[in-house]
Amino acid sequence: MDNRNTDEELLVKIGQHDDAAVRTMVTRKLPRLLALAARMLGDRNEAEDVAQEAFIRLWRQAGSWQGGRATFDTWLHRVTLNLCYDRLRRHREQPVAETPERADPAPDPEQSLATRDESDRIKRALASLPDRQREAIVLQYYQEFSNIEAAQIMDISIEALESLLARARRNLRTALEETAQQEKAK
Repeated sequence: MDNRNTDEELLVKIGQHDDAAVRTMVTRKLPRLLALAARMLGDRNEAEDVAQEAFIRLWRQAGSWQGGRATFDTWLHRVTLNLCYDRLRRHREQPVAETPERADPAPDPEQSLATRDESDRIKRALASLPDRQREAIVLQYYQEFSNIEAAQIMDISIEALESLLARARRNLRTALEETAQQEKAK
């Protein structure tokens, strides 16, 4: 399959049950969808499930896809975010134990511990944000979407996105400062 095909061309081929087009689309989109879902959910296994479901929906919609209001990429990221929100709602309804820590293969344990602690602090601070603020931060900084693209995905104006980002940055800064103060007190 030619990797120079546009997403829309691949969608037509996927709608015709072209296996090579499916593989190309998965190769092209999977890393960003996994990263988005992992940031939103904080769990790699959950993120993989969400990405799989997003691709199932893509496959089902491919034959009837019609461009228009949103680009395909915007639609696919919106589907992924909606699936993440579905899972987050279920988690709120059914609290689960915290995910176990994984063994770190890095050679320098002290540096690895410091990096992991910082990453955990950021992850907790990000998780403490309201859903829409977290979504704006993830799309902007982790998925590297422009303001225009992120606003389209979130179905809001650019001004509303910028407002969400400003509040999210303030809340992140506050959460990280509180965490640092709590750790100093220990």
